[in-house]
Amino acid sequence: MEDQAKKIRIGEELDIENLQKALKENIPDFTKIIEIQQFPGGFSNLTYLILTNGNKYVLRKPPKGAKAIKGGHNMKREYGILCSLKEAGFAKIPDPIFYSSDEEVIGSEFYVMEKLEGTILRNSQIKNQLPILNPELMQNLSIELCKTQAELHKIEIDGTPLQQIGKPEGYIERQVLGWHERYKNAETDDISEVEKVIEWLKSNLPEEIKPSLIHNDFKFDNVIFDLKTQKIQAILDWEMTTVGDPRMDIGTTLSYWAEAGDGDFEKNFNLSWLPGALTRNEYVELYKSFNPNIDLSKILYFYIFGLFKNAVIIQQIYSRYKKGLTQDPRFANLGFGVKSLIKKAAESIDYKKML
Repeated sequence: MEDQAKKIRIGEELDIENLQKALKENIPDFTKIIEIQQFPGGFSNLTYLILTNGNKYVLRKPPKGAKAIKGGHNMKREYGILCSLKEAGFAKIPDPIFYSSDEEVIGSEFYVMEKLEGTILRNSQIKNQLPILNPELMQNLSIELCKTQAELHKIEIDGTPLQQIGKPEGYIERQVLGWHERYKNAETDDISEVEKVIEWLKSNLPEEIKPSLIHNDFKFDNVIFDLKTQKIQAILDWEMTTVGDPRMDIGTTLSYWAEAGDGDFEKNFNLSWLPGALTRNEYVELYKSFNPNIDLSKILYFYIFGLFKNAVIIQQIYSRYKKGLTQDPRFANLGFGVKSLIKKAAESIDYKKML
């Protein structure tokens, strides 16, 4: 049931000799690297398992072509967020160990963190995980995820380094404009509904509420569960974390939250479509009970923005594939996924509800 690392994909290998030298010099008691494997999940940063003579580590690095994506794949920032969370006393994170900006080591910046044992619910592992993911367990894990997101938004950031990682004033509008620009920079195909969605988002900007720390990619496959206790051990992938309107974070989670009636592409995002898991509307109502101070009356806006943002992220990856910067075969049909999410956003606008 643990997240299984596999053989490294062609073109994404690491220089073991250089890495051995760098980690030996900077990590206390680091021994000899026996093997490096790659975690197959995820479409953004690359994640590797480093096996040594007595320990396991996880290494994160940006993909090829990442420098062309403004503001994305910043390993130093992600590492710093983990360090700040640790200082703030938030325990549900992997322990950050070492960051390197030296691109001579493996061709890019990278950081290393502890390897935690547990289960990550991934669609790619459904054949192995489905036998135990009964309705009762899925309900409990859904509740735990929602509760943990509410806890994250309650972290006291005033007077801590976390306060400095974002600019909350005007956050919603900047996000809408910024992700529109990112889409235009990565555009490959003509999708008629894009302008409708972006114009609706610009014309219906809601008033901002008190900012909080937000993860911006909070879903099942970015947390590690202990299935015995049915609790979350750690939250992963802090790449897009910032300080801003917490409803943006919830909207992103809902945009990933596939239900049983959704299409096959949407179901690839999250195992939330399995029997027993909360629906999107149930997730919203439960969150209100955990964090009643946040007004979710306009959650539809943030759901639609979440769909658009996800479409842009996928479009950026698809653009790199079309340019030949990655050979990962999973990326070949991502153009279909972009169109699917944009269409869902446009229809949610028309029907005035989360579809």
